[in-house]
Amino acid sequence: MTNPAHTPENDATVTLNRTVFTPTARSPVQAVLERFSPEDRLRLRRILSEPIEYLVHPKFDGLHAVKDFYGEANGRGVSAKPWCNASEPSQPTDHSAMPAATLTTEKEQQLFLRMNYARFRMATILQRFATKRLTAKAAEELLGWHAEAITARCEIVQANVPLVLAMAKRTRLGSVDYAELISEGNMALLRSVDKFDCGRGFKFSTYACRAILKSFSRVASRSSRYRGRFPTEFDPSLERSDHLELQRVEAEADCVDELRCILERNTADLNEVEARVLQARFALGQVEGMDGEGPKTLEQVGLLIGVTKERVRQIQNRALQKLRSKLQEDFLAA
Repeated sequence: MTNPAHTPENDATVTLNRTVFTPTARSPVQAVLERFSPEDRLRLRRILSEPIEYLVHPKFDGLHAVKDFYGEANGRGVSAKPWCNASEPSQPTDHSAMPAATLTTEKEQQLFLRMNYARFRMATILQRFATKRLTAKAAEELLGWHAEAITARCEIVQANVPLVLAMAKRTRLGSVDYAELISEGNMALLRSVDKFDCGRGFKFSTYACRAILKSFSRVASRSSRYRGRFPTEFDPSLERSDHLELQRVEAEADCVDELRCILERNTADLNEVEARVLQARFALGQVEGMDGEGPKTLEQVGLLIGVTKERVRQIQNRALQKLRSKLQEDFLAA
């Protein structure tokens, strides 16, 4: 990681140099990790696995950079935990610490410099321990500067969330769901915070508005493509037709009626025992001596006609073969 050539500090607009640093430092040894809470260990793992993107300002290399960005009250500039409602849901909300509805240009620039300076310090620590294991002190400093970056980022985002809502209301996209529009706008806002160059002297809202409008345009295009493929709204009743199921039921009913006719007229040349076995096995009609109308087991039919269940199976198979032959003859004749 190399620092860019610095422009004079008294210049009104300073174009910041964007840097993306990929960490190669390794996690501390297990004995050191056990000193940290599970949440801090998770944060440390994410820091070591994700690139760090930041903008370099000429003041970052100054001896009094921390005091310039954080003031006399916070000489070190590192807080224990990030101020962010989303990252610490279990903590009670301190409304006195919440940012104002709008940010002045000076306050906004200060927050962006804090966020980028904190990321710059994180990259400096990780560069110092490239391919090496972090020490306990380095891990604590890394987590502290990460908390400062998250805190500044959250303040910027929460101060500009109303911008997304206002633009979503003004954008008339009747084919797009309002909640989806808000979600895409919030994601564009988060990306804008990471990309914004505060050294150019413009307000962040000017840059963010363009990014949010582009995200709305992407949502509209995606919705248009979806409606081109699915022109009607989703209707669960139309999701699956029961036409095939009804055809199957009707075919089964026709087959049963045909079998009944064959048995009643005995067109398949079944003897008396074969007819009784089929009627009892498949509940095709009342069988003398048997209670109920449901299908009977092989053993029950055997008791009825006085043979073993294996013999009943043989009689049943012979009778079914006769019925199959008769049905095939009728089908071919039709």
